[in-house]
Amino acid sequence: MPVRKYRHETREVSCCMKYLLFVCNTLLWMTGLIILAAGVWAWNEKDAFSNQFKLTLLVLDPAFVLICTGSVAFLIGFTGSVGALRENTCLLGTFIMLMCVLLIVEVCFGVLYLVLKDKGWIKDQATEGLRAFIIHYREDPDQQNLIDWIQEDWLQCCGIEGPKDWDSNNYFNCSSSAIGSREACGVPFSCCRRQPHELIKNKQCGYDVRKEGYSFEIAKIIYDKGCVQAGEEWMERNLILISTSAIIAIFFQILFVIFTQNLRADINAQKSKWH
Repeated sequence: MPVRKYRHETREVSCCMKYLLFVCNTLLWMTGLIILAAGVWAWNEKDAFSNQFKLTLLVLDPAFVLICTGSVAFLIGFTGSVGALRENTCLLGTFIMLMCVLLIVEVCFGVLYLVLKDKGWIKDQATEGLRAFIIHYREDPDQQNLIDWIQEDWLQCCGIEGPKDWDSNNYFNCSSSAIGSREACGVPFSCCRRQPHELIKNKQCGYDVRKEGYSFEIAKIIYDKGCVQAGEEWMERNLILISTSAIIAIFFQILFVIFTQNLRADINAQKSKWH
């Protein structure tokens, strides 16, 4: 008879809710592990663990961002997945706490953006970040690939305010022609406009474009719009989509917190009956 009572009471914990949380958090856990491994691998490849100089631009390092993002996703997914599977109220409580902290951070970022977007602070931070990318363009392959992606694939722009900003880089500075830099008075290939029917990317398309007396029409070769202006225009065009995506993401996060709290309450209620 006591056995039958035990089996009846275990059914009060919703299997549907339990395994839904388990599956979703396992996917988050594995995704976080992959992102974390990619970040650690990238750091190891450029020897950032032993080269302390490269850690001076830690916040702007894409590999560091991957490590942080992967670690957070891994930790949240692990506590939610194992907590749901093992019906561990301590891990489920940790999962709820982490999700609430993440929600608070996201809401704070959203409020700060709305408050500061017209005061120039965000623009100043973007400008300083891009300037650091330009100055150290050849020193970190991850940052180089990131700025190339921003200029060529995302915003179709060049420099901070325009192509002249690449004068801040030692390789592209016009005075570097005196020491034999072939890229002097030029811009990276990612500043170049995509040409019709171009099958192979011309890596030398930005050479000499900022020299006086350049024989071709520059506007047809490279982007003349700065990335800060292009970024502002992109935000304005996609503000509704970004806001909707953020609201949906926050909604599902709140939903998972509610589900987890309900599962946790069911487990506690079941344990109290056992005693």
